[in-house]
Amino acid sequence: MARVATTVAIALGSNVGDRHAHLHHAVERLSTLLTNLRVSHFIESEPVDVPEPQPPYLNGATVGETTLSARELLDALMAIERERGRTRVTARAPRTLDLDLILYGDAIINAGGLIVPHPRFRERAFVVDPLKQIAPELVDPVTGQRMDQL
Repeated sequence: MARVATTVAIALGSNVGDRHAHLHHAVERLSTLLTNLRVSHFIESEPVDVPEPQPPYLNGATVGETTLSARELLDALMAIERERGRTRVTARAPRTLDLDLILYGDAIINAGGLIVPHPRFRERAFVVDPLKQIAPELVDPVTGQRMDQL
């Protein structure tokens, strides 16, 4: 049986190396996983909740549709991060590429390292603002608010 496509939102970030190249690589790879891909402009932001000084981030967001399960998509995102040299030495270390699954349709998931919606996305303008730009109609299933209301 064919899976129904689910609308997903993914945040992108990079603060190590060629940030633009890392984000463009991510968008290129995401275009092979998602249909009807929309990509925000990239914005620079200061690191948030990090233990040591770090370079600024380049952030953006994408929205598209996938037939992958949330777990399959998360695994694919982590593989794309690894392609760009991402290592997970500490939780909030600088990174070549960070891809966060923000929304997976209207699902609320908390299972084995997969938490959707992303638990802190509402507090982060560097995630919400790019999503407002490309998908103001998306709804946070926890609060019931549209992106343009957050």
